[in-house]
Amino acid sequence: MPLPVVVCAADLNHLPETRAILEKHFQVRYVSPTSESLAESLPGADAYFAAMQVRLTGDLMAKATRLKAVATPSTGLDHLDLAAARERCVAVLGLKDDRDLLDKITATAELAWTLLLACVRRLPEAVEASRRGHWARDLYRGRQIAYKTLGILGCGRLGTIVAQYAQAFRLNVLGCDVRDVKLPGVTMVSFDDLLRRADILTIHIHLTEENKKFINRRAFERMKPGAVLINTSRGAIVDEEALIEALETGKLAAAGLDVIDGEWRTDLDRHPLIVYARTHPNLIITPHVGGVTFESQEMAYAAAARKLVAFFS
Repeated sequence: MPLPVVVCAADLNHLPETRAILEKHFQVRYVSPTSESLAESLPGADAYFAAMQVRLTGDLMAKATRLKAVATPSTGLDHLDLAAARERCVAVLGLKDDRDLLDKITATAELAWTLLLACVRRLPEAVEASRRGHWARDLYRGRQIAYKTLGILGCGRLGTIVAQYAQAFRLNVLGCDVRDVKLPGVTMVSFDDLLRRADILTIHIHLTEENKKFINRRAFERMKPGAVLINTSRGAIVDEEALIEALETGKLAAAGLDVIDGEWRTDLDRHPLIVYARTHPNLIITPHVGGVTFESQEMAYAAAARKLVAFFS
């Protein structure tokens, strides 16, 4: 009996364990992470191993009449058209509920902290100045974060890890969550109090239809003047037009983002946030690298591959 066909758009060259799992149980067709490659390869596929760089749309799924399952080594699913998957009875195998595994993956929380420090200490500006031999220390004066207030929106796995890091940095920590959460060293408050009291706000909630543009113009108006925003969750949670306004007016001192809305655009160089960041050092953007470490990918990708094996067995 022939093995099921899996189209894999993810780069597995540095992940021999994941390759071995897939190639033992499937006929694997490796393709580049583009819509064109998926349109060509998915019609003959029983399953798809997803890449974050390309969106699996309803149109692509309509052509993939044999497709039974999609495995994604991620907790976020906005690179997949979930409504189309439900309509076509395609199983979506993600990692959102694999808490034992996810508790070992700290990379995104570490990047949130990296962005936080980069913002408050103006690191990109200072590094660029040193590369030019410009040793004007006082031009890049930053802020000490000890004894300031960190607000954590979403106190699940990543929010909990960030809160733990905050203790070592001597921050006062506030948390806000829709659930009844109790974390050591964290005072739980309402969303309004979180905005009003936080010197630094970091976002760790999942994207849903209900919380698109959750951090909007009204939210920015309620924040402290000179606050810092960190987002390693999903870009669509923030109203990006309102974010630019807050940065331009000084309402926000800085923002550090690992995610933007519309990451699958083919003209990202013209994305409003990227255009702004080119000429304004108070916005730092990284290209969704939060979970991109050797260690985190080894664990997440192998887990997603095992889910696909279990599905077909």
